[in-house]
Amino acid sequence: MNAVVHSRQRGPWPELLDWLEGPIATVPPPGQMIRFEDYAENGRYVLRAELPGIEPQKDVEISISGRVLTVRGQRRAEQKDRYRAEFRYGPFARSITLPKRANEDDVTAVYDKGILEVTVGLRQPEPSERRIDVARKS
Repeated sequence: MNAVVHSRQRGPWPELLDWLEGPIATVPPPGQMIRFEDYAENGRYVLRAELPGIEPQKDVEISISGRVLTVRGQRRAEQKDRYRAEFRYGPFARSITLPKRANEDDVTAVYDKGILEVTVGLRQPEPSERRIDVARKS
């Protein structure tokens, strides 16, 4: 029995089709794609990035400047004779703007099973309304 497998045809710009899968606001710059997901949980902003096949201590740099968090790195190729190479190697970088309440002094990063997780503490929101007491004129 022959099974027919349908797959998306890849043209000269394979990243273009990947970009179109996500919201347009998250389209990364040309080059290696780093897929991000982010959310708030337990008073922290959580950013997760797909980075399989790297050694985080020597291949990844994370920085914050002016509420912009940047992940930079390098995926290194092993020297082997290959029949086919569809993995992407070389430098990569992607930046994302942190929420206004992000505390740049409270940042942690953990790498596990190909996923980099960066968490940033969130400050308590300032009240948008406050009560003004009216004094009685004597």
